[in-house]
Amino acid sequence: MISHAKHSPTSKVISAYYTVHPDDRQAFSDAVIPHLTTTAHQDGCTYYVFAEDLTDPNTIHLTEGWRDQAAVDAHMADENFLEAATAVLGGIRILDYQAEYYDVAAQTAGALPSVS
Repeated sequence: MISHAKHSPTSKVISAYYTVHPDDRQAFSDAVIPHLTTTAHQDGCTYYVFAEDLTDPNTIHLTEGWRDQAAVDAHMADENFLEAATAVLGGIRILDYQAEYYDVAAQTAGALPSVS
């Protein structure tokens, strides 16, 4: 796990999911796993996480946080990102995909609710 300073300022959030053909799930993982560490260490990346859906192992969620738009733009132009994207788009059957981009208006540190 990559650790970052707690509560790093994040002004851009991208939330996406990919549902991949069951036969292509391993190829998807093989394409993105090497990309995780390099992206997490990019300037301006506050977090970058792929996670398997608990109810559908063929659906993979991506959540990423960025300091600002310049950091997002640099990431989208990075050769490691382009290599991973080419591998995913070129040979993996994506059955469903959705991505949302968010501008963060305010950021507050959260915690789990207290249980009595």
